[in-house]
Amino acid sequence: MKKILFTTVIALIFGVTATAQSIPSNAIGLRLGDNDGFSTEVNYQRALGDNNRLELGLSWRSANDFDAVKAVGLYQWIWNIDGGFNWYAGVGAAVGAFDVDNDFNGFDNDNSDLFINAAGDIGIEYVFDIPLQLSLDFRPEVGLLNDYDDDLEFDIALGIRYTF
Repeated sequence: MKKILFTTVIALIFGVTATAQSIPSNAIGLRLGDNDGFSTEVNYQRALGDNNRLELGLSWRSANDFDAVKAVGLYQWIWNIDGGFNWYAGVGAAVGAFDVDNDFNGFDNDNSDLFINAAGDIGIEYVFDIPLQLSLDFRPEVGLLNDYDDDLEFDIALGIRYTF
């Protein structure tokens, strides 16, 4: 009976450790999204445990009459699908500022303000054996404090990161 119990415990421990996949300690790169998320974002991820991490991003946009900058922070949970293939979900917030300089037919229509958004995140990623991580994610954001945009915005992006 002791041999069966010992063998069962060893098999369970081996099974749990064999399926557990650790996430990279650090990853830095670009998150290439659509225009609602201000397009390209410089992105950094820091593992906080075996299956959770902090993601920080900085994006900016400069157009003819519109300038904006946004910083986002997300707490994410990661679940392994198979090998280096993971899916993740997270919550967080974004803060930023914008400046609109829209002079039209002699009318001054300038606007500058700060904004705060609540953000969510869900996506899939693959961590290669080389120091490379590719991800595809969906990030909805809703404006909490701003005159710029208090609607629900959706941002879909491709992430390319160097892992270390």
